[in-house]
Amino acid sequence: MGVVAPFVFLKRKPGGRLARFVELVWFARGTVPYTRERIAPTGSTVAILVFGDPLLMTPDDGRGASIRAASGVVIGPHVGPVINEPLGETHALGVVTTPVGAEAALGIDPSTLRGRAAPLSAWGRGSALRQQLGELASGEAKLERALTFLEANLGADPPGLDRAEAAVRMLEEEPTRAVSEVAAAMGISHGHLDRELGRLVGITPRALARLLRLRRFLAALDVHRDVPWADVAAELGWYDQAHLVRDFKRHTGVTPTQYLAAQRAHDNLGGEPEDAAGFVPE
Repeated sequence: MGVVAPFVFLKRKPGGRLARFVELVWFARGTVPYTRERIAPTGSTVAILVFGDPLLMTPDDGRGASIRAASGVVIGPHVGPVINEPLGETHALGVVTTPVGAEAALGIDPSTLRGRAAPLSAWGRGSALRQQLGELASGEAKLERALTFLEANLGADPPGLDRAEAAVRMLEEEPTRAVSEVAAAMGISHGHLDRELGRLVGITPRALARLLRLRRFLAALDVHRDVPWADVAAELGWYDQAHLVRDFKRHTGVTPTQYLAAQRAHDNLGGEPEDAAGFVPE
């Protein structure tokens, strides 16, 4: 009987100007011990290059149009989970933009991919990068080459970038703050902010704020301890526990109790505990 190689997960956070547009580049290789996983949204656009067996990606918690990603896939900003079903060994590299980074980093208008998954061709330079990375043997080498490629091909700063970044920071720091207050702090109208973030992020400020709040919560959650849900709801600005549960299920596809059970059943694969935040193995 053959020995199963451990699942490898590596990640790099870029520096310099690239960090403004790319939050993370990751590499994964191995076979997961489950059939599929729900992946909660982060407010970003994600490009995945596939080097091995295809991935079957379905947005909108399984209700959207599926993509059988043999060479890669681009997942636009969304508010519900994407279902990832590996059709064999996972061997892939992912580029996760910052909320405002899709246009400069990938040359993509994120609003055109809102709630959708598209073939790798949606990223004009994606195939060229995949070809370069396919010539490299190690995950570390692939990550380094990908970062160099992304930095060399960065586009110009899109109009309104500084203001959009400031609005995102304000929503990250205080997700329950009224959007009208954020807009006023930017010196623009609520409608103008809606349009600007819709163009650069791909979703509305209020939808982004809900995602950022849940993302912060999931990153800090210790799934191996009992969670005082009512206290958590009050601390992070949910009206009550029922409101927290509704938001949680909207974005992850499962209840908080189901999320904890799934996380506990499958220990994090080849990374830090925070790498598993927002993933629901099935």
